[in-house]
Amino acid sequence: MSQDLEKRNDSRAIYIIGALFFIFGSVTWLNSVLIPYLKIACELTTFESYFVTFAFYISYFVMAIPSAWVLKATGFKKGMAAGLAVMALGALIFIPAALERTYSYFLLGLFVQGTGLALLQTASNPYITILGPAESAAKRISVMGICNKVGGIIAPIVLGFFIFSDANELDALVGQLNSMSVQEKAAELNALAARVINPYIFMAVALGILAVLVLWSSLPEVDTDQEDETIAMANTGKTSVLQFPHLLLGVLALFLYVGVEVIAVDTIISYGVENGFSLEDAKFFASFTLGAMLLVYVIGIISIPKYLKQDVALKLSAILGVLFSVAAILTSGYTSVLFIALLGLANSLMWPAIWPLAIAGLGRFTKIGSSLLIMGIAGGAILPLVYGRLSEVTDTQHGYWILVPCYLFIWYYATKGHKAGRKI
Repeated sequence: MSQDLEKRNDSRAIYIIGALFFIFGSVTWLNSVLIPYLKIACELTTFESYFVTFAFYISYFVMAIPSAWVLKATGFKKGMAAGLAVMALGALIFIPAALERTYSYFLLGLFVQGTGLALLQTASNPYITILGPAESAAKRISVMGICNKVGGIIAPIVLGFFIFSDANELDALVGQLNSMSVQEKAAELNALAARVINPYIFMAVALGILAVLVLWSSLPEVDTDQEDETIAMANTGKTSVLQFPHLLLGVLALFLYVGVEVIAVDTIISYGVENGFSLEDAKFFASFTLGAMLLVYVIGIISIPKYLKQDVALKLSAILGVLFSVAAILTSGYTSVLFIALLGLANSLMWPAIWPLAIAGLGRFTKIGSSLLIMGIAGGAILPLVYGRLSEVTDTQHGYWILVPCYLFIWYYATKGHKAGRKI
C-alpha cells in the first residue's frame, strides 16, 4: 500500500514538474520572436539584437550558484514558487520598457526572467533525474522536454500573433522607415513597441497564479544528498565537485549544446527573412525547429533505455548536428533554412542525455553539480553573440560554421568524456 502511495506521489510530482517545463519552454523560446521584433522597434544592428539571448542566458551563469543556496535554505517547493514570482517580475519590466522603447529595459526584464528560470531549472532538473531509476532518467527528462517544446511551439506563435499581427504591413513599414521624418518614425516605432505590453501583462498574472499553486501543492521533497553504498565508496576522499572530470566536461558539453540550440531556434526567423521569406511566413520557423525536437523526444521516450543507451543517443545527435550544419552552409535559400530547422532533430536528445551522464555518481555533490550544469546554460548567451559577429564579418549563412566544432565536442563527450575519472 505504501508503495502504491509512493508511486501516486511520484506521478503527481511529475505532472507538476511537467507544467513547470511547459512554462520554461513558453518563456525561453519567445526570444526567437523578440530578436527580429526588437531589432525593428529599437533600431538595432544584427549584433546588437542578439544581446536578447545574452541578457536572458547570462543570468543562468550569474544565478546558478546563488540558486543552490536558495534551494538549500527553502527546499524545492518554496524555491520553485520563488522562481515563478521572479519571472512574473521580469515580465512586468516589459511594460516600462515598451512605453519608453528603451532596449536596456527590455534586456533587464529578460535578465530578471532568466534569474527566475535559473532558480526553477536548478530545482527541477535534478528533481526529475532523481525521481525514479537512474537508467531511465533520460526518458523522464524527454517527457519534460516534450512539455518544454510544446510550450516553445505555442508561445512564439501567440506572441507573433500580437506583435506581427499584420506581418505584410510590418514588412512595408520596415521599407518605409528610412523615408519618414524623425517624428513619424518615432510614432510608428512607439506603436510597434506597445504591442508587447498586453501579452506580458497576461504572462505576469499567469506566473503569479502558478507560483501560488506550486506553493500550495503536495510536491514532495527529495534528498539529493543521499548516497548508496557504491557511490559513497567511490566518492571517498572527495572534497570538491571539481574532482569529477566527467561533470566538468559535461558542463562544457551543455554550454555548447545550449549555444547551438539557441542559435538554431533564435536565428531562424531572421535568417528566413534574409533568404526572401516574409515575416508573415518566417514567424513560424522557430516553431518548426521546436516541432522537429518534439518529434525526436517522442522517439527518445520509446527507445531509451530499452533500445538505445543515453550515450549512444548523444553520439547520433552530435553526428546529425555536424551533417545538418554543413548542409545549411553549403546549400541556399529554402533548402538552407530547412536544414537549420532540421537541427531540431539533432538537438532534441542532447539535454536529456548530457544531464544524467554528467550528474551520475555525484552523491552528496549533486546540488552543486546541478548548479554548475545550470551555469552551462550561459552558452545560450555567448554563442549567439559569436554567431552575430561572424554574420557581420562574413554573412548570416557562413556564421553557422560556429556550430560544427560545438557538435564535434559533444560527440567526444558522448564517446569518452562522460567516462573521465569515473570509478563506477
